[in-house]
Amino acid sequence: MPKFASICGIILSALIFSPAFAAEPAADGAAPKAPQGPPKGYECHDTELSGSGPGFKSSQEESEEAAIKDWLEKAKPIYADADWKTTLDPRMECVKQGLYSKCFAIGMPCHPKPK
Repeated sequence: MPKFASICGIILSALIFSPAFAAEPAADGAAPKAPQGPPKGYECHDTELSGSGPGFKSSQEESEEAAIKDWLEKAKPIYADADWKTTLDPRMECVKQGLYSKCFAIGMPCHPKPK
């Protein structure tokens, strides 16, 4: 089993950190989306955060929720009012292993500009 976990870790790392993976065109042949700016009235942190939650889940929805929860736990120390809905360039990347999935929530936390 440890060998299997090592292989999964290597594959996940390659998928997440591969520049070619991030620049792939969409499946429908459209050009990749250009990065969006911060939401209006918000300022964003300069570093992208990633959250995944523990282990593989039996449904992709559960895995996405765990990833967002983990991402928020990392974003709250930076901006106490951070929210996944106001993230700069948010993306969700998921991998499947049989009937299980593991998702990674990635993006830069943002919060309302001080007045």
